[in-house]
Amino acid sequence: MLCIFGDEKLSGSLHLMDCMPNSSDKKTLKRTYKPKKLNLDPMDIKSNHAAPVLTDPVPITKSRLGIHSSLLPYSPGATFSSGMYITIPRRKVIPSKLDDIRSSGWLDAMKSSSPPRKKLTKDSNIEVAADDSQLVYRSWMLKYPSALASFEQIMNYAKGKRIALFLDYDGTLSPIVDDPERAFMSPAMRSAVKNVAACFPTAIISGRSRDKVYEFVGLTELYYAGSHGMDIMGPVRQSDTGDNHSNCIRSTDKQGKEVNLFQPASEFLPMIDEVFSSLVEFTKGIEGAKVENNKFCVSVHYRNVDEKNWTTVAHGVHGILKDYPRLRLTHGRKVLEVRPVIDWDKGKAVEFLLDSLGLSESDDVLPIYVGDDRTDEDAFKVLREKNRGYGILVSSVPKESNAFYSLKDPSEVMSFLKSLVRWKKSRI
Repeated sequence: MLCIFGDEKLSGSLHLMDCMPNSSDKKTLKRTYKPKKLNLDPMDIKSNHAAPVLTDPVPITKSRLGIHSSLLPYSPGATFSSGMYITIPRRKVIPSKLDDIRSSGWLDAMKSSSPPRKKLTKDSNIEVAADDSQLVYRSWMLKYPSALASFEQIMNYAKGKRIALFLDYDGTLSPIVDDPERAFMSPAMRSAVKNVAACFPTAIISGRSRDKVYEFVGLTELYYAGSHGMDIMGPVRQSDTGDNHSNCIRSTDKQGKEVNLFQPASEFLPMIDEVFSSLVEFTKGIEGAKVENNKFCVSVHYRNVDEKNWTTVAHGVHGILKDYPRLRLTHGRKVLEVRPVIDWDKGKAVEFLLDSLGLSESDDVLPIYVGDDRTDEDAFKVLREKNRGYGILVSSVPKESNAFYSLKDPSEVMSFLKSLVRWKKSRI
């Protein structure tokens, strides 16, 4: 038998109790053997970079749950009371003014945007099998229950209330794909969105340009907000004078219907176009890089770029932005995003649309927001802090969120939308 105390190995023919120190040996062992503390979670390893980075929430591993897998009870389809939730430690919130990607922290951010799912930690040589990954996910769902399994509970709360539905696009209504120009939603999903929009006020809030999202969705029954909510086309209220927001103008949609067009970052358009041209020129020599003009923000996609060239992408983007202090760089899922420095996000877009719909000051309104990206957290946070609605995170990987519920992928989102329609029709 081999016994190990700290860094020392004692071999020989020993029984288990022979390896245990008696009372007289405790002081000697304490002084002689100093076990090294193993850090089994690579996400907790201190970065060599001092600057903070803005990334998706850190995925949850078994080590972050702080409990052995054999002690995590789970029964498919079971419901859990709030008292049974596992407390997952949250990382310290970084002040918003530091939420920009700095050149010294680019590598951590770019790698964390798409964390490996099978091998969760390299340094400790522990590989998590598929069954273990599922166990971690199910344990995470104790804190973020499935919106499908909890549908009856959600609808019980919705009784007597008017539902307003807000949806992200990429990763929520369509799968994440290698080519952002081919992020098409399926005909079945389009039908589900069309049907739910006939039952409830529905809006899509995306980081894409508003015109691009409309091109993908192609439904006139919805309200659209592009550029992370910086380009909103919403309804006109009967009592609206148009003076509620300085950047709100009266316009018409493609069907000739009168609408309010709200663009709080309109003054940044010339600057955004200039940066877009510079980024296109810069990325011409980087295979797989793609620059997308989303009108009020610019996205630099590196999903198809060889990882050895990520250094070039990051430093080049940072180099261009040095001359634009009024623009900031944030990080999404395999994308760097250039955005204006203004106090506006998807959470404020939700509040604006609720106000436009005449639902902002009503107690009988239940907003539901479904999204998968870090930028959707702003909307989740608004609904949670004001205790007025539900955020639903779309993710197949455990991560911290301000959402109340979860859905695994777009197929589950479609099932949830269909359930909403059935619930509404059953009450007519």
